[in-house]
Amino acid sequence: MESKTAVLPLEYQKRNMGYLLQILLALFISVIGGLYLLGAFRRRRAGEPPLDKGPIPWLGHVLEFRKDTAKFLQRMKEKHGDIFTVQLGGFYFTFITDPLSFGPVVKEARTKLDFTKFAEQLVARVFGYHSMESEHKLLQTSSTKYLMGDGLVVMTQAMMNNLQNLMLHSVGSGNDNTWQETGLFSYSYNIVFRAGYLALFGNESPKSTGTLGKAKEIDRQHSEELFWEFRKYDQLFPNLAYGVLGPGEKMEAERLKKLFWNMLSVQKMSSRDNISGWVQEQQQARAEKGMQEFMQDRYMFLLLWASQGNTGPAAFWLLLYLMKHPDAMAAVKKEVEEVLRETGQEVKRGGPLIDLTRDMLLKTPVLDSAVEETLRLTAAPVLTRAVLQDMTINMANGQQYNIRDGDRVAIFPYTAVQVDPEVYPDPLTFKFDRFLTPDGSKKTDFYKAGKKLKYYNMPWGAGTTMCPGRFFATNELKQFVFLMLTYFDFELKNPYEEIPGIDIRRWGFGSMQPTKDIQFRYRLKF
Repeated sequence: MESKTAVLPLEYQKRNMGYLLQILLALFISVIGGLYLLGAFRRRRAGEPPLDKGPIPWLGHVLEFRKDTAKFLQRMKEKHGDIFTVQLGGFYFTFITDPLSFGPVVKEARTKLDFTKFAEQLVARVFGYHSMESEHKLLQTSSTKYLMGDGLVVMTQAMMNNLQNLMLHSVGSGNDNTWQETGLFSYSYNIVFRAGYLALFGNESPKSTGTLGKAKEIDRQHSEELFWEFRKYDQLFPNLAYGVLGPGEKMEAERLKKLFWNMLSVQKMSSRDNISGWVQEQQQARAEKGMQEFMQDRYMFLLLWASQGNTGPAAFWLLLYLMKHPDAMAAVKKEVEEVLRETGQEVKRGGPLIDLTRDMLLKTPVLDSAVEETLRLTAAPVLTRAVLQDMTINMANGQQYNIRDGDRVAIFPYTAVQVDPEVYPDPLTFKFDRFLTPDGSKKTDFYKAGKKLKYYNMPWGAGTTMCPGRFFATNELKQFVFLMLTYFDFELKNPYEEIPGIDIRRWGFGSMQPTKDIQFRYRLKF
């Protein structure tokens, strides 16, 4: 009896020891797996770019990258050279900083490098929209049809009509000839955003208001309300994209999402006139593919941000640079007057409003150069591709580097080429004629290390993911400046106030915004 009782505790201890070993083994495997996911075991292999994992497991360099992308990438370039891999929030990004080597990334087949996967994750987080199959192809096809070529004629006219309603509705009334003071950024963003929104998403129908005049008044009021709500969301956008909103900001972002899903809903859009073919076709295609209506509403919000989130800020920078550079302002004014004269149009008291067509806007090389120079200085997207299979990147210097499946490849053209003093002497100075040849045609010859660059300015991206609405956006900018120069007197409140700096929190998201607004005065000429 005594021997049996002595054996039981021994068996019990063995079983406990077995359980303990299983628990310890599972814990060990979990720790190893966690360290693997955190990138602790990643090592640079032969033939790969320099690897810099950063000071914090998994996060890597993401805090420094978010704080000032341009400064961080410049530091990495000085440390590692023209190509390097860094860890950012659990992903490994290989950055290429030599513009002569951009070609292999831009031209690589989508079976190896693809923007879609990265974009789908971003739009799901920021807009609550879940993409369908062939999303990118559908957008490209529709944009080519409606935002380029002959389709651009219709869109340019729609933009013109809405700019006239917003900017010139009181021309000739004598009620709006006093000086008005406001922020140049707020004013430019406001006007261009609202006109672009109305041109794409349609106007209030006179059938519901009784008169065209009342419908236009409602357009002015409705678009004003929409703009200020959009600005609230726009200010949250960088942190929302990175997924680092605070609790209060998350609640506000969700409120704004629901507001825009409602305001841009398919149901509400159905009662509007003059909806662009671009918007209509995209909505109809999704409906035909069986997408639920609430998801179509979310896509409308995505289209609004994609089409209007960058043009307004660009309009601010363009107008400000012209105001700060009298030679540029004089040259653009002269060109504007010549274009109007060639078409037999004249701005005069009691006369018809000028009508800027697509064909007229093709005859403005000086303004085109000023626009391109503005974008060179203020547009700073990060162009990112997901690596879908192991691949090799060939650099311009003959070196080859292996890139792993699951990583990402990225280009930041702003520091890599757009403000490179070797490519652009005195790169931070606005020169309105930088993109003009001596004979007045467009200049496309820019060099690095004695070699001509194919990718010398990339505000719209490049390759198959180049912004499909770039021609419409450029026309928006030019039409806005045209009307400001022909119908308004305007000046900076303080002509000696310095041009505000760039808000570095928005690096990577397209057109940059200023750190502060700058006050100006304007009035109708008559």
